[in-house]
Amino acid sequence: MSRRVVVTGMGVVSPNGIGISAFLDAIQNGVSGIKFQPLYEELKFSCQVAGRPDFVLEDLKTRNYISEVVFHGLKGTNIGYGLMAALDAWADAGLEYDTDETRWETGCIFGNSVSDTEAMKNVITRVDNKEAKKLGSRVVEQAMNSGVTSYVSGRLGLGNKVITNSAACATGTQAILMGYETIKDGYAKRMLVGSSEYVDTYVFGSFDSMRVLSRKYNDQPEKASRPMSTTAGGFVPGSGSAALVLEDLDFALARGARIYAEVLGGSTNSGGQRTGGSMTAANPQGVIRCIEEAVANSNISGEDIDLISGHLTATNADMQEIQNWCKALGRSGDNFPLMNSLKSMIGHCLSAAGSIESVASILQIVHGFAHPNINLDDPNPEISNHISLNCLPTSVVKKKINIVAKANFGFGDVNSCLIFSKFNPNDTTRDFK
Repeated sequence: MSRRVVVTGMGVVSPNGIGISAFLDAIQNGVSGIKFQPLYEELKFSCQVAGRPDFVLEDLKTRNYISEVVFHGLKGTNIGYGLMAALDAWADAGLEYDTDETRWETGCIFGNSVSDTEAMKNVITRVDNKEAKKLGSRVVEQAMNSGVTSYVSGRLGLGNKVITNSAACATGTQAILMGYETIKDGYAKRMLVGSSEYVDTYVFGSFDSMRVLSRKYNDQPEKASRPMSTTAGGFVPGSGSAALVLEDLDFALARGARIYAEVLGGSTNSGGQRTGGSMTAANPQGVIRCIEEAVANSNISGEDIDLISGHLTATNADMQEIQNWCKALGRSGDNFPLMNSLKSMIGHCLSAAGSIESVASILQIVHGFAHPNINLDDPNPEISNHISLNCLPTSVVKKKINIVAKANFGFGDVNSCLIFSKFNPNDTTRDFK
């Protein structure tokens, strides 16, 4: 067994496109998925814009993702996002949904931040109104934090590791890393990995109360998310999901699978909420160590990286993140890689951010481009003290991309970094055993 791990399928439910084709077109053309939300104005939120997919829950039934029996009583949008992304990735990998046998060689690691709040709202309302008997038998499976993973693994008959992870904004990249390690260590031959997030009014309101959201562009929603910009005023919450099918290389080749890219390695850690780290801020030492470990585990050097898919949320943390990348890779000025933030188009999808951004990273490798940082018409002047502004594309850059570093940093001072590369079947330069 080679123990090289490759990506053979992808699915995405994003604010600027559902499905790989629509999403690819959107990121190539800098299409924003952020829109004004009238309900948020009614609720008197300071931020009244959000990234939300054009998603219809009933499509899960009408397009044969799940049966009418399973769909009956399903209320959770978060579960819906995850099901669509995961099953699209499965089909994209050339695999059939239906099976009478358990797929022991395949597992699922799928993350989210909170359980489906729509289901929980139904529980709270019914119980408070002394109507618990009207809740029905389906409420627990939707309220539990592992709801998405359970629905996905049950639909596909997955019998290997089935795990729900949660690490705030680092959830998606961490789920992919865990799936990679499961295959790399020989415990599975295939893993369906990803994450999902539905930011409802209760989750949104919690962030709005922290005064960390964009408030100045409610009348220009497509301009509200402005990573690395002088006029950045906070992040824009987004919702969605993405999933990847990871396979052992030999297993994938044996069935003639199409291969998008290879996962070279990665790392996840915590800064321990020390030395500048806190519940809401990353310890720079932890971030730097995470990136350095990801590079080392991938048997590459910092000089090999062509593109960084940054966390870059449009907060004060953006400048510190750039400095951390410079130190971790030992690169600065004109020698710094290209760097972009998908959040400029779709907002910050919280636990789904890493998986959606990983799909974008792989598409940039496959199609040879770096997507633009939209709204970066007034870059923070401090940036040029560390890297050249030429490294931050504001329009699409057509270029061969061999290796992408994708990182996310979450509340709780948790970090995760992945290294993706163009697949080379003849690569013998690294020790994959």
